Amino acid sequence: MMFDLPDDDTLFAALLARNPAYDGRAYVGVTTTGVFCRLTCPARKPKRENCQFFDQIGACIEAGYRPCKRCHPMSPAAENDPAIARLLGALSDDPARRWGERDIMALGLNPSTVRRAFKRQFGMTFLEMARLSRLRTGAEMLPKGTRVIDAQLEAGYESPAAFRNAFSRWLGLPPGRFAKDAMLRADWIDTRLGVMIAVSDAHALHLLEFTERKALPGELKRLYTFAKGSLGFGRFAPTDRIEAELDAFFDLRNDQFETRLAPHGTAFTQDVWRALRKIPAGETRSYSDVARAIGRPDASRAVARANGANPIAIVIPCHRVLGADGALTGYGGGLWRKQALIELERGFARHEKSALSRPNTLKRACLCGAAFEGGPHGRVMHGAFGQATVQVVKGQSVNDMTFGRCRNGL
Repeated sequence: MMFDLPDDDTLFAALLARNPAYDGRAYVGVTTTGVFCRLTCPARKPKRENCQFFDQIGACIEAGYRPCKRCHPMSPAAENDPAIARLLGALSDDPARRWGERDIMALGLNPSTVRRAFKRQFGMTFLEMARLSRLRTGAEMLPKGTRVIDAQLEAGYESPAAFRNAFSRWLGLPPGRFAKDAMLRADWIDTRLGVMIAVSDAHALHLLEFTERKALPGELKRLYTFAKGSLGFGRFAPTDRIEAELDAFFDLRNDQFETRLAPHGTAFTQDVWRALRKIPAGETRSYSDVARAIGRPDASRAVARANGANPIAIVIPCHRVLGADGALTGYGGGLWRKQALIELERGFARHEKSALSRPNTLKRACLCGAAFEGGPHGRVMHGAFGQATVQVVKGQSVNDMTFGRCRNGL
């Protein structure tokens, strides 16, 4: 029987007190980190506004949260059900093992009972969990130069067709379509809000998305077509650079991204994405605001579509656009991530506000990656590559800086 949760204030008080009365019966999802915890978790306590409370682990997973590595919230479920504990332990020991119902029966367990238990506790069956584990094991080997057949075997897939089909459902293309020495190369980046996939060439970043985004397979297919099949696994310098910049961003050390970008879109979507990059960290806009900013006040719906088609998450900050009433609207990476990014960037806004009182150097970047620097009092600042200009006049805030067009049209 499902536990009837008390109100959120009671649960938050229990979280602060690490009250064991709710252990295994209530969980907290922390929007700023994307993890879910037991109320007895010893980690630093989140702010009240960053907490969501759940009565089941499955609900946490369905909401997009990952289990905390400090308090191990799956442990109560495992302790209450020896079958769950046994299977989770086996999966942890050998994540590449291929599981079927016969393997479950060989452990003396009833597949139907196991299916219901995992679905109830985690929102997916054990076999689904095992398949995802195997696929990720194999896929993460490919950027290291591993042959597809070796990645397939490492992932525990005896059938090449099964590995190709599972891989295609996940990324939109079979592994064999990812070429060696390709013009575009894809690799994974671990961030505080989950794993992202980055695609770059030797000069610029073409794609940066969370791996759960439903549009990701289609985006990769479009890049494959653009590159005429020259899409592979591996890294170029822009991927290393954006990984370092993401680390600085999540550590609140820098909200500026200077990696050169090459987003694929129409002239209209490019206009929208340029406008998004002008929204300062810590501030938000409505779709109507963005439409007016690009000189198309009647194009709010088209702006919303362009916002949703953004292929470079975080760097082109589509998460800074809200509904007209200020409510969170759709976000491909999940609404909890959108909320987490907005909360994170409020820290940058506080830092920038205090910096206006002293002559610090200011930095901004054009969509093409050109960086700008200069003092805050009446200076004209030039692009690092001579491609654009930015002007700040005395008495004008940093957030009111205006950008010129660079020679790349960005």
